[in-house]
Amino acid sequence: MAVAMRSQRLKIASLSEVFGDNDRMSDAYSPVPELNLLKQLEGRIGGGNISVGFHLGEFGRTVGIDTWSKDPAFLDSFHSFANANASGSIYAIWRVDDRTDLANLPVVVFGDEGGIGLVARNLRELFRQLACDKALYVGDFDAGFDDEDDPEEKDQEYDHHAEYVTWLEQHFGLVPAENPNALVTAAEKQFAARFANWVGRFVDDESFEDDFMWEIKRLHDETDH
Repeated sequence: MAVAMRSQRLKIASLSEVFGDNDRMSDAYSPVPELNLLKQLEGRIGGGNISVGFHLGEFGRTVGIDTWSKDPAFLDSFHSFANANASGSIYAIWRVDDRTDLANLPVVVFGDEGGIGLVARNLRELFRQLACDKALYVGDFDAGFDDEDDPEEKDQEYDHHAEYVTWLEQHFGLVPAENPNALVTAAEKQFAARFANWVGRFVDDESFEDDFMWEIKRLHDETDH
């Protein structure tokens, strides 16, 4: 019994070292342990690129999100955390429900030209998408990763993608997604109807929900065929 209790204490201490305890949480980058670890990686590589167009920003910033609605209920339901591409689109966690593990909530993107879309079912799926090192594009109601590499998108001098892939495997046992857009489709299939209905309550466009779902259905029909 004593051995078991000692083992449990060691396990808790190990997790505390990695994720931080409550006393240190106020000093952390965010309330999301996975993002805090990523912030540490970015610090070690001196701001280099881990994936095309991606870098962490101020956690919870509402600039760019508030162009959709300034209603506190809307803004409080998103936690922005990173630039998603070179043009300034924004990744955010969507609080679809009241679960406490923010890393297990869906990730959406607010496009720099006014689009919006679902990207991943949770943060670790986004991490696997980033490991593919593909540029993200944002349409009016969807997002996706480019199939082809664009050499102009990559700055070789500051490219630390290989270090990110190693970090991902070491900390989470994850590898790059075989197809990052398959994970986008999975997120859309699970959350699109709820997301369109929920956002539609806050925007002035009365046809938003119908337009969003029509576009998602069209894209999925094309993919299936």
